[in-house]
Amino acid sequence: MTNTLKPKIIDVLKQCFDPEIPVDLWSLGLIYSIDFESTEQEKSDVKITMSLTTPGCSMGHQMADDIKAKVSAMDEVNDVEVTVTFEPPWNPEMMSDEARIKLGFAPTETAKPQSQNIKTEWE
Repeated sequence: MTNTLKPKIIDVLKQCFDPEIPVDLWSLGLIYSIDFESTEQEKSDVKITMSLTTPGCSMGHQMADDIKAKVSAMDEVNDVEVTVTFEPPWNPEMMSDEARIKLGFAPTETAKPQSQNIKTEWE
């Protein structure tokens, strides 16, 4: 069940927003992990580990409660635990390209294959 549940949870997380930033928590890269534990009722207990854009963010509790309420409403979910961590610290490179563009950051550069005829200084 967890193979089909994770994409559904991600869709729900894309409906949870940082009240101070007009981008969803998933796209901001604030969701670090989604773990499952099956229960006897054919539902899963879900553990979500997230971070905040800054340790001093006063909206962290509100965002965690929003995640818990929305994920708990899913038929496949029994219980939800949301943990906030700052390890590793969040940074803008964790955002999706869509979020980066929306917030005025340049998209991440993709690795470009190096040409075979490029000579380095030491050659």
